Amino acid sequence: MSCAVQAICGAQAVSFRGDERSAIGKHPLAGKVRVTRLGLEGDEQADLAHHGGPDMAVHLYPLDHHAFWREELGDHPLLETPGAFGSNLSVAGIAEEDVCLGDRFRLGTALVEACQPRKPCWKIEHRFERKRMVKRILQTGRCGWYYRVLEEGAVEAGDTLELVERGLTDWSMERIFSAVWGTSQPRNMDNVRAIFELGPLAERMRAKVGEMLGN
Repeated sequence: MSCAVQAICGAQAVSFRGDERSAIGKHPLAGKVRVTRLGLEGDEQADLAHHGGPDMAVHLYPLDHHAFWREELGDHPLLETPGAFGSNLSVAGIAEEDVCLGDRFRLGTALVEACQPRKPCWKIEHRFERKRMVKRILQTGRCGWYYRVLEEGAVEAGDTLELVERGLTDWSMERIFSAVWGTSQPRNMDNVRAIFELGPLAERMRAKVGEMLGN
């Protein structure tokens, strides 16, 4: 699996709603961008209680999902921008069912590992000024995912995101999201218990899953 990186995106936090600040409005960054264990140089997270940190260093929201959202929302101008959903990487040809927990990818000269799907929040709807987007993500599993950075490096537009080591092939981002947060079928607690034990899982997500299990 090897995909071209069309854009590397980041943003600084700005006023978003009332006293809230957010850096969800990502835009392409020029030239080579350093990939560090805490994220991309030139990118920022406003709400560190829910975003950022080593297990949310790099976010990818599949570019191919923009076509689905055009059907849902019409020709919304944000869908013409690569960082519309807060994604750091603009990549086509890859989706949640393709990426498994613990998959390792070479991103430019950095090495990253898929460690959790992204749970959607209200900021997506506020940014797009559309209701029901979170509900549709929970129904369809079009969630995106996060990478942790195992080896720091640099990346620029035109580089590749290339799978170099397969992780837990039974546990795609799609399956984990569906089991923990998805609403398309009743929750299977056996799957939730299994996810809690998965080694590569982001610790913040493991804690949330533990709460579901009463741990």
